[in-house]
Amino acid sequence: MTAVAPPPTVTLSADQARRIALRAQGLLGSPDRRAGVRGVLRHLGAVQLDTISVLARSHELVPYARLGAVGRPAVEHAYWGAGASFEYWSHAACVLPIEEWPLFAFRRRAYRDRGNLWSHQVSEQAYRAVLDRLRAEGPLTSTELGGAKRTAEWWDWSESKVAVERALAFGDVVCTERRGWKRVYALAEHAVPAELFERDPSDRECLARLVRQAGRALGVATRADLADYHRLKSAQLDAVLAESGLLPVAVAGWGPDGAEGPAWADPAVLDRAEAGGRHRTTLLSPFDSLVWDRARTERIFGMAHRLEAYTPKSQRIHGYFAMPLLTGGRLVGRVDPAREGRTLVARRISLDSARHLPALAGALREAAEWVGCSAVRVEELHDEAVRPALAKLLAD
Repeated sequence: MTAVAPPPTVTLSADQARRIALRAQGLLGSPDRRAGVRGVLRHLGAVQLDTISVLARSHELVPYARLGAVGRPAVEHAYWGAGASFEYWSHAACVLPIEEWPLFAFRRRAYRDRGNLWSHQVSEQAYRAVLDRLRAEGPLTSTELGGAKRTAEWWDWSESKVAVERALAFGDVVCTERRGWKRVYALAEHAVPAELFERDPSDRECLARLVRQAGRALGVATRADLADYHRLKSAQLDAVLAESGLLPVAVAGWGPDGAEGPAWADPAVLDRAEAGGRHRTTLLSPFDSLVWDRARTERIFGMAHRLEAYTPKSQRIHGYFAMPLLTGGRLVGRVDPAREGRTLVARRISLDSARHLPALAGALREAAEWVGCSAVRVEELHDEAVRPALAKLLAD
């Protein structure tokens, strides 16, 4: 049954909703530099991981987009140092603040109820053997546990890999570190702080707090937006939405045919709907939580953005890993980046208007410097007429 909310008492314009979303995501207003990368992670509640690395890996691009050129080693240390976070299934495979460990008890219980995962079978003996190894030797990678694969095929996991991934899903094991992109597994009872490990909130409490956290991170959101943030089921969302602390609002243009549509908002942001602040100009990872929900991105920013990494090259419109360009609180184009030595290569650039060329040039120069590149080369432009102007801006 869909959650029944009282009639909304606040109506927001589409521009107000857009500014609220940007501020909630840390992309409008002054960033909290003292809190740094860990502050970004705690505020967002989840940072998605992905194997693709062209400019940098997605989990590095997320704090960069908000804080600027924070050192990449500092980013990795903030995530994986001193037990500040753990990796688990949220929106997808995500880095999560360690404080959220108790909130995913509902998902760990659900995985236990399901039993075998991903159609992989594993014996109880192999499962116990993995836990015994971790108890005796401390944190280990899947390779150290006996190998990740039986053959070269990615899905053909070894029995020890199946066992440790099941233990990760069940919560007997936790990943609080990656080494060379390999998960490092540890017993949860050893790696999770005792005061967090011992908490066992009910499913309802977990869900209510995760919905509240998603609402704070999104600022204003539809039911679908809220459910998508941590990939909750509709019934799970509806069961707790009324007690989440979020307020029902109406947003102009969010309904059918541009009508007002129902939404929910973090009450802390409603009185700042018209507040100003510094807009960040930056390139965004396609997996950034500002844009990872494609329907929401199109509704708020009017950009129909799709990841084309798995689209045949000949059919790509914007490129393999096209990164939306954010400036002035709007998405105004895309850049498909690569690196060749110390050169940042913009393989394909699509821009809504030539007036955004200074913002594009600034974002390219900043990104190049951040990843240690001293030059920028532009290959394909949506409009070759702007090439001389862009080249001049990049040279200045």
